[in-house]
Amino acid sequence: MSEKKKAVYAALLDGATSGLTDDRLYAFVLERCPGTSSKRIVRASLLALSDPNLRDRNILSVIYALAIKHRLEEGSLEDAADTSPFLEGDVPAAIKPATAKIKQPAKVKDAAAKKKLASPKAAILPLPSKGAKTRQKK
Repeated sequence: MSEKKKAVYAALLDGATSGLTDDRLYAFVLERCPGTSSKRIVRASLLALSDPNLRDRNILSVIYALAIKHRLEEGSLEDAADTSPFLEGDVPAAIKPATAKIKQPAKVKDAAAKKKLASPKAAILPLPSKGAKTRQKK
C-alpha cells in the first residue's frame, strides 16, 4: 500500500473515531492530506471497510457513507449528459444505429441442416445408472 493511501486511511480513521461525519470528515481528510483526490479517499475508505481489526459499527457506517457519496459523485450520469456536444435531436447519422444494414440470416434448404439448427445447443447426456461405480470421498 502506498504511503499516500496509508495517510488518507489514518486520517479517515482519526476523523471517524473523533465523531466527524460526511462533509466534515471529508474536509478533515483534505486538511490532513492536502492534494488528495476523491478517488484516493474512496479507495482508502474501502480499505478501511475491509480491515478485520476495525469492528466499530458506527465508524464503519460513517466511512461507508463517505465512500458511497464520493464514489457516486465521481462518475455520475448527469455529468456525462451535460458534456455531450450534441443536443437531443442533433445526432449525426454516423452515430445513429445502422439497423438497415443488418443482414437477415440465410434460409437453410437442406433438411439435415435445419434439424441441426433446430436442436438445442447444450448436449444431452444420459443419466448414470444406479449400479455404476461412483467416486468415493477420501
